[in-house]
Amino acid sequence: MNMQQWVQTFWEQLKAVPALEWAGVSFGVAEVLLARANKIWLYPCGIISVLISTYIFFHSGLYAESVLNLYYFVMSVYGWWWWINRKSHAAPEITRADKKDWLTTIVIVVGAFIILYLILKHFTDSTVPVFDSWISATAWAGMWLLAKRKIENWLLLNISNAFAIPLLLYKGLPLYAALTLFLFIIAVLGYIDWNRIIKQREKEHAFSFE
Repeated sequence: MNMQQWVQTFWEQLKAVPALEWAGVSFGVAEVLLARANKIWLYPCGIISVLISTYIFFHSGLYAESVLNLYYFVMSVYGWWWWINRKSHAAPEITRADKKDWLTTIVIVVGAFIILYLILKHFTDSTVPVFDSWISATAWAGMWLLAKRKIENWLLLNISNAFAIPLLLYKGLPLYAALTLFLFIIAVLGYIDWNRIIKQREKEHAFSFE
């Protein structure tokens, strides 16, 4: 299929997108913009988005993506609770992942991939068990890092996004593919913003000890 055919197919699919999918994508856009700005409202927007997306992905045969969205729901509730119940209600500090965080991240990715792949391969009619499992496993790790306000969350989420875009197009979900491309770009910008914040804080701390 050449580029013109891809564009034509995408446009035809886009015109057939139901209102529910538009709603899920809209709240997803709001969530990532609020996450980049480090605002607490990212969590309620995310909760609404994942509930809608879980339903849509399940009925599209993306079972691991459905489970992933349920995980997003749990992590959103956890992140919201953790933010509210801190002693200070200022935005939590953004930091870099340490060795313990990376070990947990690797365990999440490897463990989730193996478990999801085996389930999809042997207990569902999934036609894309490897890609579905990999996308979900890397995103699981990214969401855990996001809840901990670790800058590396953007890296894990973009690994997931890079594989998800062609898969979503293949499954006839062009609006979610477009959202995922948007999320990829926002994640790059989010990493740049968070890195600037961390470096600025490090400079301030260094100056205070002089």
